[in-house]
Amino acid sequence: MKIWIVTAALAAAACAQTYDVVLTGGRVMDPESGLDAVRNVGIRGGKIAAISQRPLEGKTKVDVKGLVVAPGFIDLHSHGQDDENYRFKARDGVTTALEMEVGVSPVKPWYAAREGKALINFGASSGHIPARMAVMHDPGEFLPTGDAAHRKATPVEMHEIEDLVKKGLDEGALGIGMGIAYVPSATHPEVLSIFRIAADRKTAAYVHTRSVGVAEPGSTTESIEEVIAGAAITGASIHIVHITSMSLSQTGLALEMIDGARKRGLDVTTEAYPYTAGQTAIDSAMFDPGWQDRLSITYKDLQWVATGERLTAESFDRYRKSGGFVILHAIPEEAARQAIAYPGVMIASDGRIEQGKGHPRSAGTYARVLGHYVRDEKAMPLMTAIQKMTLLPAKRLESAAPQMAHKGRIKVGADADIAVFDAARVIDRATFEKPDQYSEGIPFVLVNGVFVVRDGQVVEGVKPGAGIKAH
Repeated sequence: MKIWIVTAALAAAACAQTYDVVLTGGRVMDPESGLDAVRNVGIRGGKIAAISQRPLEGKTKVDVKGLVVAPGFIDLHSHGQDDENYRFKARDGVTTALEMEVGVSPVKPWYAAREGKALINFGASSGHIPARMAVMHDPGEFLPTGDAAHRKATPVEMHEIEDLVKKGLDEGALGIGMGIAYVPSATHPEVLSIFRIAADRKTAAYVHTRSVGVAEPGSTTESIEEVIAGAAITGASIHIVHITSMSLSQTGLALEMIDGARKRGLDVTTEAYPYTAGQTAIDSAMFDPGWQDRLSITYKDLQWVATGERLTAESFDRYRKSGGFVILHAIPEEAARQAIAYPGVMIASDGRIEQGKGHPRSAGTYARVLGHYVRDEKAMPLMTAIQKMTLLPAKRLESAAPQMAHKGRIKVGADADIAVFDAARVIDRATFEKPDQYSEGIPFVLVNGVFVVRDGQVVEGVKPGAGIKAH
């Protein structure tokens, strides 16, 4: 009886308080506790301060009856790290966007350039690719096109690359980014040396595997074996990025291999995006001779981002010389659906929009999962989808960045990063022809307790995003 009286008194006291923001009457879904019920959520000082069945009072009260109140989505694979991209992310329910695959180098100025200027939370890994490009004086911009892609590093260069990667970790990077496919000249010992750094620093390596296809040597299977073996040898944690675009028709086998590694105690995770095409730089090593056989596609399956045109042998050669981004229509629909719904596979966009041009995944990944795969295809329950977008990526990062233990959840004490969406209406509108279309059905998004989307529109003049760093 005494316990009930104390609990009731605390609840009454909480209800009597005034919060900065109150979301009233929404369907609160928390993937950690399994809570799925109508509740009122009180926010104070950028944190979730109350979750109550009773009415709460707030300086700002928003009626979200009939809408889902979920943790803000966490995108582990977001190359677009500027205001244009953050606006598309916010409208897609994303509250934290991280550049973990390619990563950055140097790290400290990258964070400094965004502090106090970001709509949503941001962060990055210490990138092996940019470190290799710097040491080997590669002329490429985002991805290597010269020596860093095509020449084996000397022992001195390898030492310098390692030092840059370590320096990035010292400056707060969230892990190590490693795109082996874009630096095919990197030897197996070089890969192991980077994995050893990850193991020594107790962080994860976010890896784009070496190659794709069924032909041996150089198959998808062999590439996944390389990184799983590296994890076993060094003790590193690894996260394999975009499993469908590197596995294609062998996605099912790739997922089985990851499952097998996990069952034997290795810390191996993966992610997928909900589209049947990838995107990359046409002047990168991905299109070195033999790409048609490796990817099981030809020129007509390539779409030039700048114009939307499908390529020919002639236009491929022309654009290969000038450089730019191309969409690869290569992922079987059944592979995309399988990966999105597969237990433990996280959702991540691999997105990047530049002046309205890019891939629809940049703007619509999360709404597409909720609308197309959950509601229309019934590929998985809604709670499972939310878990893949929030709790799983948060937990992937917690060992490196303890602050992630306060994200990806709807619970008292968690950061008030919240996505409010209409489960009956949410959908992506971005297409391959018009990728710069905002998602629909996500009327409210809060970052650190501040509305960044309200009534379906980006809120102008607010910059509550914070840098997510390792500590």
